[in-house]
Amino acid sequence: MLTETQKAFLKYWEENRLREKKINKQLLLGLPIGMLFAIPVLIILFSGKFWYQRANMEANSQSSPVVLIIAIICIAVFVALFYKRHQWDQREQHYLELKAQEQEQEEAARQQGNEQ
Repeated sequence: MLTETQKAFLKYWEENRLREKKINKQLLLGLPIGMLFAIPVLIILFSGKFWYQRANMEANSQSSPVVLIIAIICIAVFVALFYKRHQWDQREQHYLELKAQEQEQEEAARQQGNEQ
């Protein structure tokens, strides 16, 4: 027998699964997580001038700020999409498992009804 929370999840996921699969929604909701990975990279790069002077000189002479910004944006977007896709896959798997469990229970109830 499915619990009330499982039934509520089934209802919610049936209504919202396609909406949550869209890339725009995944990017919008996952971007804060992506920034949690991108911001420390910026902090490490900019704090390097305080603890390693030679690395700072090399970075200033060879790297472009535009390339750095593009790399940070790519990291944030990749992590955001990966994280939300993974979450979607987990929810979809849980939904499919609950659906299978629900069908098994219906089959068992039908067989008991036929036997009586």
